[in-house]
Amino acid sequence: MYNYKALTDNELFSLIQSGDKYAFEEIYDRFNGLLYIYACKLVSDREDARDIVQEIFVYLWSNPNIKIKSQLSSYLYTAVRYKVFDWLDKNKSKSNYLLSLGNFIEQGNCITEDYIREREFASIIEKEVSLLPAKMRQIFEMSRQQHLSQKEIAEILHLSDKTVKKQMSNALKVLRLKLTSFISLAVILLLR
Repeated sequence: MYNYKALTDNELFSLIQSGDKYAFEEIYDRFNGLLYIYACKLVSDREDARDIVQEIFVYLWSNPNIKIKSQLSSYLYTAVRYKVFDWLDKNKSKSNYLLSLGNFIEQGNCITEDYIREREFASIIEKEVSLLPAKMRQIFEMSRQQHLSQKEIAEILHLSDKTVKKQMSNALKVLRLKLTSFISLAVILLLR
């Protein structure tokens, strides 16, 4: 049986690699408090600092093939520093995700409400267009949905350009009159 307190860190580390639990406990006792203080200087949350140090010890115990080129203490402090970098990286990603989620929640409702209003408005416009007189509706739809010019519409329907222009003008007047009240109501609702 060894006197573990009398052994050097590197001797204890060699014993840990062969599975000596008492050597691990001695290393844990020697470094746990110091590594925790070091982690607390790098991370603001004490629980996170404790978790980081625990992960280092778990890794040390569960990986018997670790190669240490200098002192065990240097290895442990460096491991804590790198673990803190990983922790900061994960928390940055988490806070970026939370910020993004917060923005979506904040703006998502507006986007959804805007989309619903837009769909309702489009539905009202379609309804009003369907109520136009047949020839006027046909000309309006050819212009707005098929994106045909007045000249093209006149040629297809065998009408004069002037007639097509007059029918479009009348359709827009009728729609503007009927939709003005809806737009006014929508603006009032938006300003609330």
